[in-house]
Amino acid sequence: MGKQKKKQKKRGNPLWTLVFLAALAVFCFSGYKLIGIYLDYKTGTDEYRDLQQYTTEITKTPETPAPTKTEEPQAESEPAEPSEPEPEPLSYPTEPPLAVDFESLKAINPDVKGWLYIEALDISYPVVQGPDNDAYLHTTYEGTSNFAGSIFLDYQNQGDFSDGNTIVYGHNMKNLSMFGKLKQMKEQEKYKDSVYFWMLTPESNDVYQIFSAFYTEADSDVYTLYSGGGEAFVQYLNTMAARSEIPVEQLPMDENSHIIVLSTCAASDTTGRFVVLGVRRNR
Repeated sequence: MGKQKKKQKKRGNPLWTLVFLAALAVFCFSGYKLIGIYLDYKTGTDEYRDLQQYTTEITKTPETPAPTKTEEPQAESEPAEPSEPEPEPLSYPTEPPLAVDFESLKAINPDVKGWLYIEALDISYPVVQGPDNDAYLHTTYEGTSNFAGSIFLDYQNQGDFSDGNTIVYGHNMKNLSMFGKLKQMKEQEKYKDSVYFWMLTPESNDVYQIFSAFYTEADSDVYTLYSGGGEAFVQYLNTMAARSEIPVEQLPMDENSHIIVLSTCAASDTTGRFVVLGVRRNR
């Protein structure tokens, strides 16, 4: 009788075996997905790292101090006319950090519009523009299907950054590639590292000074496009500056200003966004 009960107990073991096999299958599937995500991230990262070969870092020439003149006593003469005051030095950088080989980049992808460089965040990527905002959402610069996608302009913007405001999108990648570091700009110390970013294009090298950074929603009015000029655009600029969640320098802006809005997803919210706004300073 006891042996029969023991045999019956053994017959119940297949249930536990099925549970174990099911758990093992879930584990293996999860591992497979994680490996796929890792390889996807690596493919995108490797591609954009290779594209850096088309940029050359420009070494800043150190300024040589002027020799000190020794004044010699002079005979009395009529007082000289007051000279005009020397112009104040520009408060923004004038030398671009990179030289970009746009001819080679265009040979790979003719949709290239510029190269974005943010020194404080170590962000350095080509910028493209597609026929719509889905074209480069999950397609890399070289045309590979990849979650990282590309850094791209809003398809409704002018490709030469001549609009009043130009929207530039990038994914908030967990490995901190693309715009994964953009949210770090909410840290005051990071902002102080460099308040500027560059948009280098085949026609010009433009420096932008950050005047606002904040969290918002996907349907926010920050994404309203302005070709430039008009009272509504000036109101837009003032509104966006007032929303900044970090203390920034108040910059003079008017209807002739040109700004770039850098936009990425907020990791904790599917509809949340984080934006950094900069106004062009050099022209």
